[in-house]
Amino acid sequence: MKNVIIVPTYNEKENIRPLIKDIFKYVPDVHILVIDDNSPDGTALEVKNIMIEHKNVSLLSRAGKEGLGKAYLNAFSELSKDPDIDYVVVMDADFSHSPSYLPEMFKMAPNYDVVVGSRYIGGENSGTEGWELWRRVLSKFGNLYCRFITGMSVKDSTAGFMLIRKELLDEINAKDFDVSGYAFMMELKYTLWKKGSRFKEVPIIFKNRRQGESKLSSHIIAEGIIAPWRMRFKK
Repeated sequence: MKNVIIVPTYNEKENIRPLIKDIFKYVPDVHILVIDDNSPDGTALEVKNIMIEHKNVSLLSRAGKEGLGKAYLNAFSELSKDPDIDYVVVMDADFSHSPSYLPEMFKMAPNYDVVVGSRYIGGENSGTEGWELWRRVLSKFGNLYCRFITGMSVKDSTAGFMLIRKELLDEINAKDFDVSGYAFMMELKYTLWKKGSRFKEVPIIFKNRRQGESKLSSHIIAEGIIAPWRMRFKK
């Protein structure tokens, strides 16, 4: 069994080494693919140095910053060339998604097609930490908004921490996606949900990033407002 964790990066030099170390602590046999959008802080060079020490780490360098969606689609295309991969995990590079949840997600994998690290399934083990009030309100409202418009049952539709059966990603057509930011996570779930994929949400605490600046922007927020309508009425 071969499993791959995809980590998109842009200016994550300070986080990437400790993150990779932490991932291997919890899932030592996993493969890690870092997608770097030509980070000016030298993230790619740091990954290349890590690759000397760890044969299970690889780097996909892109020419520039084109958004989260295109980075992931590029990675999915590369991974489609390897028929030995069973599951693919997508997660952030800033420690907002703790690698400590990975063993539980992989444990769930044989019985589901998509396992979502969810902030909004209730209980003390699900939620956010270190966020301002406006961001908590925006996130909760955005998820309710997406569920209402699309009818999708997933409670955390904007979650960026997911395990996906790789053969489902092989069936995805990159041309069907027209979003670039975090709205891509909505559309990816919606696409998989419409295909009849079996979803499981597991509780996580989403923590504010350790180092660097948030990638959230007004463009990303605006895209998130429009995306559910596009998804709902797309042919």
